[in-house]
Amino acid sequence: MNTPKMLIPFFAMFLMLGTIVPAARADEEDQATKLTFSQAVEVPGHVLPAGTYWFVLADTDISRNVVEIFNQDRSQLIATVQTIDSYRQEPAGSTIVSFAERPAGQPEALRTWYYPGRENGHEFLYSGQEERELSHDTKVAVTATPSGSVSDQPVSGD
Repeated sequence: MNTPKMLIPFFAMFLMLGTIVPAARADEEDQATKLTFSQAVEVPGHVLPAGTYWFVLADTDISRNVVEIFNQDRSQLIATVQTIDSYRQEPAGSTIVSFAERPAGQPEALRTWYYPGRENGHEFLYSGQEERELSHDTKVAVTATPSGSVSDQPVSGD
């Protein structure tokens, strides 16, 4: 008779763990990444002033290639941009972004974003004219620091 009473806490713990585990993986699923830029940065169709932004994969069943960019407290959607898959030889140890260096007076253009621990990342799609201009510019990869700010030290990347 005591056995059913002893199983109740076990099943309660089992149900509780079942609800906690998916929540713990939420950032992994949407790849939410907080980045701080010390100068203006171009993304397709927008120039982001210096500041802190959240890059998040859109919650869509159609494609994992839509990135939403939010302000620092995630209260305002700044941009929704289309990407294509980009691949590295080895998983990124931390967040890595790459830029196309632009002529003086123009903001650097964000080219790729890799979430930590992944070999596949996101390459931002620009319009035809922008893409032609960017293809002539130098590509520089940088690693985001643990605080989310983007280091200005180039690193070997893709």
